[in-house]
Amino acid sequence: MKKLFIAMLLLPAGAYANVVTPQFTTGSMNATTTTTQTVTEVEQKQIFGAEVKTWNGTNVTPSADITGTGTTFSVTDTTLPWTLETTSRSAGLVEQWDTTRNFTINSTTTSLSVFSQ
Repeated sequence: MKKLFIAMLLLPAGAYANVVTPQFTTGSMNATTTTTQTVTEVEQKQIFGAEVKTWNGTNVTPSADITGTGTTFSVTDTTLPWTLETTSRSAGLVEQWDTTRNFTINSTTTSLSVFSQ
């Protein structure tokens, strides 16, 4: 009998599971997520152009070709009105734009979960 008792002590005991019963029947959950995103946009633009020398006028006469450095203009008939417009530009950078724009984007997401048993 002693041997049987010792053998019973050495054998592992069986495992039993307990039943778990939830304590709720219905419920809900709210979740709100807010995010902020900042975007910076930088635009750089350069415009290059060729050398330009032009003239436009009425009742004026140039002394030489407009591209010459010593060209002068004289009024053709001093009794009449006259106009003169000259444009000179060296070759190279004509315009440059440097623009920075900042955007802030706010986003809010709200979710509702409903559950029942």
